[in-house]
Amino acid sequence: MSALTIALPSKGRLQEQALAFLGDAGLNVAQARGTRDYVATLSGIPDVAVALLSAAEIAGELHAGRVHLGISGEDLLREHAQDAGDRTLVIEKLGFGRADVIVAVPRAWIDVATMADLDDVAAAFHARHHRRLRVATKYLNLTRAFFAGHGIADYRIVESLGATEGAPAAGTAEAIVDITTTGATLAANELKVLDDGVILRSEAVLAASLRAGWSEPVRIAARALFDRLAARALAKSGQIVRVRLDQAVEAALPTLERNLRAKVLTRTPTEASLLVTDANLTQAMTLLRATGTQASVTAEKTDYIFTAENPLYAKLQAALR
Repeated sequence: MSALTIALPSKGRLQEQALAFLGDAGLNVAQARGTRDYVATLSGIPDVAVALLSAAEIAGELHAGRVHLGISGEDLLREHAQDAGDRTLVIEKLGFGRADVIVAVPRAWIDVATMADLDDVAAAFHARHHRRLRVATKYLNLTRAFFAGHGIADYRIVESLGATEGAPAAGTAEAIVDITTTGATLAANELKVLDDGVILRSEAVLAASLRAGWSEPVRIAARALFDRLAARALAKSGQIVRVRLDQAVEAALPTLERNLRAKVLTRTPTEASLLVTDANLTQAMTLLRATGTQASVTAEKTDYIFTAENPLYAKLQAALR
Protein backbone atom coordinates (compact mmCIF):
# COMPACT_ATOMS: atom_id res chain seq x y z
CA MET A 1 0.00 0.00 0.00
CA SER A 2 1.69 3.19 -1.19
CA ALA A 3 -1.06 5.45 0.20
CA LEU A 4 -2.54 5.66 3.65
CA THR A 5 -5.70 3.53 3.49
CA ILE A 6 -8.58 4.22 5.85
CA ALA A 7 -11.67 1.98 5.94
CA LEU A 8 -15.03 3.54 6.75
CA PRO A 9 -18.50 2.01 7.21
CA SER A 10 -20.27 1.63 3.87
CA LYS A 11 -23.82 2.28 5.04
CA GLY A 12 -26.25 2.98 7.84
CA ARG A 13 -26.16 5.15 10.91
CA LEU A 14 -22.53 4.27 11.65
CA GLN A 15 -21.47 5.57 8.24
CA GLU A 16 -23.39 8.82 8.79
CA GLN A 17 -21.72 9.34 12.15
CA ALA A 18 -18.24 8.45 10.87
CA LEU A 19 -18.56 10.86 7.94
CA ALA A 20 -19.86 13.58 10.27
CA PHE A 21 -16.89 13.03 12.61
CA LEU A 22 -14.40 13.46 9.76
CA GLY A 23 -16.37 16.26 8.14
CA ASP A 24 -16.33 18.24 11.38
CA ALA A 25 -12.54 18.39 10.98
CA GLY A 26 -12.84 19.47 7.35
CA LEU A 27 -12.13 15.96 6.06
CA ASN A 28 -14.92 15.27 3.59
CA VAL A 29 -15.37 11.91 1.88
CA ALA A 30 -16.37 11.89 -1.80
CA GLN A 31 -17.56 8.87 -3.77
CA ALA A 32 -16.75 9.57 -7.42
CA ARG A 33 -19.38 7.23 -8.84
CA GLY A 34 -22.11 7.86 -6.29
CA THR A 35 -23.30 6.16 -3.13
CA ARG A 36 -22.86 2.65 -4.56
CA ASP A 37 -19.13 3.22 -5.06
CA TYR A 38 -17.01 1.40 -2.47
CA VAL A 39 -13.89 3.48 -3.13
CA ALA A 40 -13.73 7.14 -2.11
CA THR A 41 -11.36 10.04 -1.60
CA LEU A 42 -10.71 12.24 1.40
CA SER A 43 -10.42 15.99 0.92
CA GLY A 44 -7.80 17.99 2.74
CA ILE A 45 -5.14 15.27 3.05
CA PRO A 46 -3.12 14.06 0.02
CA ASP A 47 -2.16 10.40 -0.48
CA VAL A 48 -5.14 8.95 1.36
CA ALA A 49 -7.32 6.15 -0.05
CA VAL A 50 -10.74 5.42 1.43
CA ALA A 51 -12.36 1.96 1.35
CA LEU A 52 -16.04 1.64 2.22
CA LEU A 53 -16.76 -1.68 3.92
CA SER A 54 -19.11 -3.18 6.47
CA ALA A 55 -18.12 -2.64 10.10
CA ALA A 56 -17.29 -6.35 10.46
CA GLU A 57 -15.14 -6.30 7.32
CA ILE A 58 -13.26 -3.27 8.62
CA ALA A 59 -12.30 -5.14 11.79
CA GLY A 60 -11.09 -8.08 9.69
CA GLU A 61 -9.09 -5.87 7.31
CA LEU A 62 -7.42 -4.08 10.21
CA HIS A 63 -6.39 -7.36 11.82
CA ALA A 64 -5.12 -8.68 8.48
CA GLY A 65 -3.09 -5.52 7.86
CA ARG A 66 -4.78 -4.71 4.57
CA VAL A 67 -5.81 -1.21 5.71
CA HIS A 68 -3.92 1.21 7.95
CA LEU A 69 -6.81 2.88 9.77
CA GLY A 70 -10.49 2.16 10.22
CA ILE A 71 -13.60 3.24 12.06
CA SER A 72 -15.54 0.28 13.43
CA GLY A 73 -17.19 -0.96 16.59
CA GLU A 74 -14.98 -1.83 19.53
CA ASP A 75 -17.02 -5.02 19.94
CA LEU A 76 -16.01 -6.23 16.47
CA LEU A 77 -12.35 -5.39 17.02
CA ARG A 78 -12.31 -7.21 20.34
CA GLU A 79 -14.05 -10.23 18.80
CA HIS A 80 -11.38 -10.49 16.09
CA ALA A 81 -8.58 -9.82 18.57
CA GLN A 82 -9.34 -13.05 20.44
CA ASP A 83 -8.03 -14.95 17.41
CA ALA A 84 -5.64 -12.47 15.87
CA GLY A 85 -3.70 -11.35 18.91
CA ASP A 86 -2.49 -7.80 19.43
CA ARG A 87 -2.77 -6.62 15.82
CA THR A 88 -4.75 -3.43 16.25
CA LEU A 89 -4.46 -0.31 18.33
CA VAL A 90 -7.42 1.82 19.40
CA ILE A 91 -6.32 5.38 18.67
CA GLU A 92 -9.45 7.06 20.01
CA LYS A 93 -12.94 6.24 21.19
CA LEU A 94 -15.36 8.36 19.19
CA GLY A 95 -18.42 8.66 21.41
CA PHE A 96 -20.98 7.36 18.93
CA GLY A 97 -22.21 3.94 17.82
CA ARG A 98 -22.64 2.87 21.43
CA ALA A 99 -23.95 -0.62 22.17
CA ASP A 100 -23.46 -3.09 25.02
CA VAL A 101 -22.49 -6.72 24.45
CA ILE A 102 -24.58 -8.55 27.02
CA VAL A 103 -25.69 -11.96 28.31
CA ALA A 104 -29.48 -12.28 28.37
CA VAL A 105 -31.85 -15.03 29.49
CA PRO A 106 -35.65 -15.45 29.40
CA ARG A 107 -37.47 -13.10 31.76
CA ALA A 108 -39.39 -16.14 33.04
CA TRP A 109 -36.18 -17.37 34.71
CA ILE A 110 -37.00 -15.40 37.86
CA ASP A 111 -34.28 -17.10 39.96
CA VAL A 112 -31.53 -16.33 37.45
CA ALA A 113 -30.05 -12.85 37.93
CA THR A 114 -26.28 -13.35 37.78
CA MET A 115 -23.64 -15.34 35.91
CA ALA A 116 -23.29 -17.57 39.00
CA ASP A 117 -27.00 -18.35 38.75
CA LEU A 118 -26.56 -19.16 35.07
CA ASP A 119 -23.73 -21.53 35.97
CA ASP A 120 -26.08 -23.39 38.34
CA VAL A 121 -28.80 -23.51 35.69
CA ALA A 122 -26.35 -24.83 33.09
CA ALA A 123 -25.25 -27.67 35.38
CA ALA A 124 -28.86 -28.56 36.25
CA PHE A 125 -29.89 -28.34 32.58
CA HIS A 126 -27.14 -30.78 31.59
CA ALA A 127 -28.10 -33.23 34.33
CA ARG A 128 -31.80 -33.09 33.42
CA HIS A 129 -31.67 -33.01 29.62
CA HIS A 130 -28.36 -34.79 29.01
CA ARG A 131 -27.20 -31.96 26.77
CA ARG A 132 -25.58 -28.64 27.40
CA LEU A 133 -27.39 -25.34 27.68
CA ARG A 134 -27.22 -23.50 24.36
CA VAL A 135 -26.08 -19.89 24.00
CA ALA A 136 -26.85 -18.21 20.68
CA THR A 137 -24.41 -15.51 19.58
CA LYS A 138 -22.36 -13.93 16.81
CA TYR A 139 -19.64 -13.17 19.37
CA LEU A 140 -18.00 -16.56 19.70
CA ASN A 141 -14.67 -15.42 21.12
CA LEU A 142 -16.01 -12.76 23.48
CA THR A 143 -18.55 -15.26 24.81
CA ARG A 144 -15.97 -17.98 25.44
CA ALA A 145 -13.63 -15.57 27.22
CA PHE A 146 -16.38 -14.03 29.38
CA PHE A 147 -17.91 -17.37 30.36
CA ALA A 148 -14.47 -18.78 31.17
CA GLY A 149 -13.82 -15.75 33.39
CA HIS A 150 -16.96 -16.68 35.35
CA GLY A 151 -15.99 -20.34 35.52
CA ILE A 152 -18.86 -21.49 33.30
CA ALA A 153 -18.05 -24.47 31.08
CA ASP A 154 -21.27 -26.49 30.94
CA TYR A 155 -22.73 -24.85 27.81
CA ARG A 156 -22.30 -24.84 24.08
CA ILE A 157 -22.39 -22.01 21.57
CA VAL A 158 -24.92 -21.93 18.77
CA GLU A 159 -23.63 -19.54 16.12
CA SER A 160 -26.34 -17.06 15.24
CA LEU A 161 -26.74 -16.04 11.62
CA GLY A 162 -29.90 -13.97 12.04
CA ALA A 163 -31.82 -12.20 14.78
CA THR A 164 -30.10 -13.55 17.89
CA GLU A 165 -32.70 -12.22 20.31
CA GLY A 166 -35.32 -14.52 18.76
CA ALA A 167 -33.37 -17.72 19.45
CA PRO A 168 -34.91 -18.60 22.85
CA ALA A 169 -38.48 -18.10 21.58
CA ALA A 170 -37.68 -20.17 18.49
CA GLY A 171 -36.30 -22.97 20.65
CA THR A 172 -32.82 -22.91 19.13
CA ALA A 173 -31.09 -21.66 22.30
CA GLU A 174 -31.76 -21.08 25.99
CA ALA A 175 -29.69 -17.89 26.41
CA ILE A 176 -28.04 -15.34 24.17
CA VAL A 177 -25.03 -13.04 23.91
CA ASP A 178 -25.85 -10.05 21.74
CA ILE A 179 -25.61 -6.28 21.48
CA THR A 180 -28.23 -3.88 22.79
CA THR A 181 -28.62 -0.13 22.83
CA THR A 182 -31.96 0.63 24.50
CA GLY A 183 -33.00 -2.87 25.58
CA ALA A 184 -36.30 -2.51 23.73
CA THR A 185 -35.70 -5.49 21.44
CA LEU A 186 -34.74 -7.69 24.37
CA ALA A 187 -37.89 -6.68 26.23
CA ALA A 188 -40.01 -7.38 23.16
CA ASN A 189 -38.59 -10.90 23.11
CA GLU A 190 -39.17 -11.41 26.86
CA LEU A 191 -35.44 -11.40 27.68
CA LYS A 192 -33.51 -9.74 30.51
CA VAL A 193 -29.84 -8.84 30.92
CA LEU A 194 -28.04 -10.52 33.82
CA ASP A 195 -26.93 -8.13 36.56
CA ASP A 196 -23.26 -8.85 35.89
CA GLY A 197 -23.82 -9.85 32.28
CA VAL A 198 -22.37 -6.83 30.47
CA ILE A 199 -19.39 -8.17 28.55
CA LEU A 200 -18.39 -4.90 26.90
CA ARG A 201 -19.68 -1.34 26.70
CA SER A 202 -18.80 -0.79 23.08
CA GLU A 203 -18.67 2.30 20.89
CA ALA A 204 -17.18 3.29 17.56
CA VAL A 205 -13.41 3.68 17.61
CA LEU A 206 -10.69 4.94 15.31
CA ALA A 207 -8.23 2.07 15.17
CA ALA A 208 -4.89 1.39 13.49
CA SER A 209 -3.50 -1.86 12.15
CA LEU A 210 -0.10 -2.78 13.54
CA ARG A 211 0.39 -5.31 10.74
CA ALA A 212 -0.01 -2.87 7.85
CA GLY A 213 2.96 -1.43 5.97
CA TRP A 214 3.77 1.84 7.70
CA SER A 215 6.23 3.37 5.24
CA GLU A 216 7.50 6.91 5.76
CA PRO A 217 5.02 8.46 3.24
CA VAL A 218 2.17 6.61 4.94
CA ARG A 219 3.26 7.87 8.35
CA ILE A 220 3.44 11.44 7.05
CA ALA A 221 -0.12 11.16 5.72
CA ALA A 222 -1.28 9.66 9.04
CA ARG A 223 0.35 12.52 10.96
CA ALA A 224 -1.42 15.05 8.74
CA LEU A 225 -4.76 13.31 9.32
CA PHE A 226 -4.25 13.11 13.07
CA ASP A 227 -3.13 16.75 13.16
CA ARG A 228 -6.49 17.80 11.72
CA LEU A 229 -8.45 15.62 14.14
CA ALA A 230 -6.43 16.65 17.20
CA ALA A 231 -6.50 20.35 16.26
CA ARG A 232 -10.27 20.27 15.85
CA ALA A 233 -10.75 18.45 19.15
CA LEU A 234 -8.60 21.02 20.96
CA ALA A 235 -10.49 23.93 19.42
CA LYS A 236 -13.86 22.45 20.39
CA SER A 237 -12.80 21.87 23.97
CA GLY A 238 -12.45 25.51 24.93
CA GLN A 239 -11.41 29.06 24.10
CA ILE A 240 -8.13 30.84 23.54
CA VAL A 241 -7.49 33.41 26.25
CA ARG A 242 -4.96 36.12 25.44
CA VAL A 243 -3.48 38.28 28.20
CA ARG A 244 -0.65 40.82 28.36
CA LEU A 245 2.12 39.57 30.61
CA ASP A 246 3.20 41.45 33.69
CA GLN A 247 4.84 40.12 36.84
CA ALA A 248 1.55 39.25 38.57
CA VAL A 249 0.07 37.46 35.55
CA GLU A 250 3.35 35.60 35.06
CA ALA A 251 3.11 34.32 38.63
CA ALA A 252 -0.50 33.23 38.12
CA LEU A 253 0.13 31.04 35.05
CA PRO A 254 1.20 27.92 37.02
CA THR A 255 -2.00 28.13 39.06
CA LEU A 256 -4.08 28.38 35.90
CA GLU A 257 -2.35 25.34 34.44
CA ARG A 258 -2.53 23.28 37.62
CA ASN A 259 -5.97 24.12 39.04
CA LEU A 260 -7.94 24.95 35.89
CA ARG A 261 -6.06 22.68 33.49
CA ALA A 262 -5.32 25.61 31.22
CA LYS A 263 -2.72 24.97 28.55
CA VAL A 264 -0.22 27.66 27.58
CA LEU A 265 -0.19 27.65 23.77
CA THR A 266 2.18 30.52 23.01
CA ARG A 267 4.23 32.85 25.11
CA THR A 268 6.24 35.95 24.25
CA PRO A 269 7.93 38.48 26.52
CA THR A 270 4.76 40.58 26.40
CA GLU A 271 1.80 38.22 25.89
CA ALA A 272 0.57 34.70 26.61
CA SER A 273 -2.22 32.72 24.99
CA LEU A 274 -3.86 29.86 26.83
CA LEU A 275 -6.42 27.19 26.00
CA VAL A 276 -9.11 27.25 28.68
CA THR A 277 -12.11 24.93 28.72
CA ASP A 278 -15.53 26.54 28.42
CA ALA A 279 -16.43 25.26 31.90
CA ASN A 280 -13.39 26.96 33.47
CA LEU A 281 -13.47 30.22 31.49
CA THR A 282 -15.16 32.35 34.17
CA GLN A 283 -12.83 31.04 36.88
CA ALA A 284 -9.81 31.76 34.68
CA MET A 285 -10.95 35.33 34.07
CA THR A 286 -11.60 35.83 37.80
CA LEU A 287 -8.14 34.53 38.68
CA LEU A 288 -6.48 36.80 36.12
CA ARG A 289 -8.39 39.81 37.36
CA ALA A 290 -7.40 38.95 40.94
CA THR A 291 -3.75 39.50 39.96
CA GLY A 292 -4.53 43.18 39.64
CA THR A 293 -3.54 43.38 36.01
CA GLN A 294 -4.88 46.41 34.17
CA ALA A 295 -4.36 44.85 30.71
CA SER A 296 -7.30 43.68 28.65
CA VAL A 297 -8.01 39.93 28.60
CA THR A 298 -9.65 38.48 25.50
CA ALA A 299 -11.22 35.10 24.79
CA GLU A 300 -12.09 33.72 21.38
CA LYS A 301 -13.29 30.56 19.70
CA THR A 302 -11.37 29.15 16.74
CA ASP A 303 -11.82 26.22 14.35
CA TYR A 304 -8.45 24.53 14.84
CA ILE A 305 -5.58 24.69 17.32
CA PHE A 306 -2.45 23.00 15.95
CA THR A 307 0.26 22.23 18.49
CA ALA A 308 3.66 20.58 18.25
CA GLU A 309 2.40 17.65 20.31
CA ASN A 310 -0.16 15.28 18.83
CA PRO A 311 -1.38 12.62 21.29
CA LEU A 312 -3.08 10.59 18.55
CA TYR A 313 0.03 10.24 16.41
CA ALA A 314 2.27 9.79 19.46
CA LYS A 315 0.16 6.79 20.49
CA LEU A 316 0.52 5.21 17.03
CA GLN A 317 4.21 5.97 16.81
CA ALA A 318 4.92 4.38 20.20
CA ALA A 319 3.09 1.18 19.17
CA LEU A 320 4.94 0.89 15.85
CA ARG A 321 8.42 1.13 17.30
